[in-house]
Amino acid sequence: MTRWCFLLGGGDLEMTTIRALVAATLGEEAIRDRGLTWGARLSDYAEDLGVLPPETVPVLVELALDIEPPPGAVVIDHHNEDSGSDRPTSLEQVFALLGLPPSAWTRAFALVAANDRGHVPALRALGASAEEIEAIRRADRQAQGITPAEERDGETATARRRPALDGAVTLVDLPHARTATVTDRLATLDPPPEAVLIRSPTEVNFFGPGPAVRALDAALPGGWHGGDLPRAGFWGRGEPLPETEALLAILADPLAKKG
Repeated sequence: MTRWCFLLGGGDLEMTTIRALVAATLGEEAIRDRGLTWGARLSDYAEDLGVLPPETVPVLVELALDIEPPPGAVVIDHHNEDSGSDRPTSLEQVFALLGLPPSAWTRAFALVAANDRGHVPALRALGASAEEIEAIRRADRQAQGITPAEERDGETATARRRPALDGAVTLVDLPHARTATVTDRLATLDPPPEAVLIRSPTEVNFFGPGPAVRALDAALPGGWHGGDLPRAGFWGRGEPLPETEALLAILADPLAKKG
């Protein structure tokens, strides 16, 4: 039997679910968890990699490969080139790696996977109730470590949103990078905006139609993207932060075509 060691990436509901699944299947000794946030890197586990027992296979869960992975390591991810509606989520990949039977795949797992793949629209497509959606999104924000103060900032930023490109995109200025405090609130609107651009002090994030995500990634490489592509997804990047007008110029054509 293969001896796995799971090195966990940035915290969110999917990551906490993966942690619980691995612990229940293999025990806590099969987990290395440094409590990282989004943007976690393999180098964050350099010390752990140096002391793994012989013949242990590292499983790198949503870690940016900023250093060379150990020979034979298994990479688990659902971002950038590994993202899309036709790719299994990280939770689904871990479930398969553990060799668990289909009967062990619960509705709770299905909700977590849908949430990770496509946020609220994917949960609705799965038939989730309003109560299930609210519970999943609340649990995800808690798993990310979002504070009450950040929630209040998100509420204020959402209330101050403004339209651009003749209403094709919603602009939001947020004083931190906890974008779920905005996107979760916008998802409750009737109808919710189809394209959202959120500026924070350290990064900029877009959520919307797949063609717009692809256009941003092509014009401004070096960031991150994922979601339920090619239908819809997200894109973001940190420094150097592009100007809002430059981003809107990139978005104008794909959003106009969608309309």
